[in-house]
Amino acid sequence: MLLLKNIYKKFGGLLAVNGTSFTVEKGTIKGLIGPNGAGKTTLFNIIAGMIAPSSGQIFLDGENITNLKPYELFNKGLLRTFQISQEFSTLTVRDNLLMVPSNQPGENLYYSWFSPFKVKQFEKEIQKKADEVIQFLELENVSSELAKNLSGGQKKLLELGRTMMVDAKIVFLDEVGAGVNRTLLNKIGELILKLNRDKGYTFCMIEHDMEFISRLCKSVTVMAEGSVLAEGSVNEIKNNDEVIEAYLGKQNNKNGQKV
Repeated sequence: MLLLKNIYKKFGGLLAVNGTSFTVEKGTIKGLIGPNGAGKTTLFNIIAGMIAPSSGQIFLDGENITNLKPYELFNKGLLRTFQISQEFSTLTVRDNLLMVPSNQPGENLYYSWFSPFKVKQFEKEIQKKADEVIQFLELENVSSELAKNLSGGQKKLLELGRTMMVDAKIVFLDEVGAGVNRTLLNKIGELILKLNRDKGYTFCMIEHDMEFISRLCKSVTVMAEGSVLAEGSVNEIKNNDEVIEAYLGKQNNKNGQKV
């Protein structure tokens, strides 16, 4: 379980995150929505150790992880994806996956010289893991393709696959549907649900597509102006007048009418 307690973040005179508190229960898919500028991505960056909070605390399974570095959080099983994919563009899909596990024996001069068997054994294990991930994501036909040549949706799948190369406790997805066609978005949604259902993955996702959120998330937190505006089920959020005014009415406005 991830617990956020009174997170604040100031940039000069701007209060980007204003006393935000919520939990992400183990084995769930939490939706985080809100209008642009609500503080969602800033909050993700704080959780992922990319920027420090001005105050507040973050706990993962009871352990205080506030202010830990991204690599330390990675080793504890907290991973994130980005709205703009962060793949290694000049490496193949397979090599992008093989790069993920940390502390590989082949990176250690001692093991390379004095324990080559251990190096080869580890390489076999991660190659097998990469094959399983590629098959799960149905990326076999592009496994040897350079990542820079992938479509936007395929890059999102690759980012999701990279989280599967380690034992992730919780994965933060930053607009996984951005720039993805509806067909591939449906596929990504099915894979997220399958990872949650079959492998016990915990997800927290920023997303503007309410149809996508409705399919995946049982619990939704709404942010506005840096604070938590509302929490509840998808139906509760959709029928919340404050949320409709702050977010849904803006995002789904047709001919000046709220929906």
